[in-house]
Amino acid sequence: MRKGNFKILESFEHFSPGWKGVLKLFLWMMVGAVIGNVITFVLGIFFGTEWVSSYGTVIAYPIMFIPPMFYARRRSMMREHLEANPLNKGVFKPYGAPLCALLVAGLTIAAGYIADPVVTLLPDMPEFLEQALESMVSGNVLINLLCVSVFAPFFEEWLCRGMVLRGLLARNVKPVWAILFSAFFFAFIHLNPWQAIPAFLLGCLFGYVYYKTRSLSLTMLMHCVNNTLAVVLGQIDSLKDMKSWMDVLEPQLFWIIFAACVLFLVLGVRAISRIHVVDSEDVSTTA
Repeated sequence: MRKGNFKILESFEHFSPGWKGVLKLFLWMMVGAVIGNVITFVLGIFFGTEWVSSYGTVIAYPIMFIPPMFYARRRSMMREHLEANPLNKGVFKPYGAPLCALLVAGLTIAAGYIADPVVTLLPDMPEFLEQALESMVSGNVLINLLCVSVFAPFFEEWLCRGMVLRGLLARNVKPVWAILFSAFFFAFIHLNPWQAIPAFLLGCLFGYVYYKTRSLSLTMLMHCVNNTLAVVLGQIDSLKDMKSWMDVLEPQLFWIIFAACVLFLVLGVRAISRIHVVDSEDVSTTA
């Protein structure tokens, strides 16, 4: 949680994007996605489709975020004379960073469980998408962990909370709308409802934690916990094919755990609400 562990984030702290800035970040990310796919396609010509299926994501995924990061860094450098708006300020009183980390990790697991029955209401996932998602959690463990437990938490939290949410809060957008929009943005970039719906629900939680703590390291931890749990479950033979916890738990047990998760989530969010919100004058407003 130390500030020194996130020095790279200081490159962006003079840029707090508004609505137009958010749109430009998204468009630059789409440019990065095209570049990443072209590179993996070319590599596939030389190394074969099997190589691409195993290693393509670990190359294409981070490349997708390079253009928006260059754009944000350039805008930040252009405004270096203005007051900095840190991405990872970190406000943990009265609990302290370790207790906050433990609490939000538990809240993430509880929220993921609560979102589980919502996804069951959707129609069956297309086979191609199901295979793609399965490859992300049941293939090469080290590659999967690198992609979903390291790259995804860092890049997606940088974009959705560090840029989008932080930028809107700095523009004095009401916190509830800023959190909801950043959660919608987080859901939208997943490009399918089977991931987008739980991403939106988790994004609201991540956004609230960031709003109260201004700690990007905390939301990265939460994102990492959620994704790592999916990879771990994907390695367990009896669980790898489950689509919902309702498939493996008795109904009564499922709903007892569900109720416990709801209670824990309510109490946990109330605990987070006691953290002092960063004063508006502490957050600079840059164009």
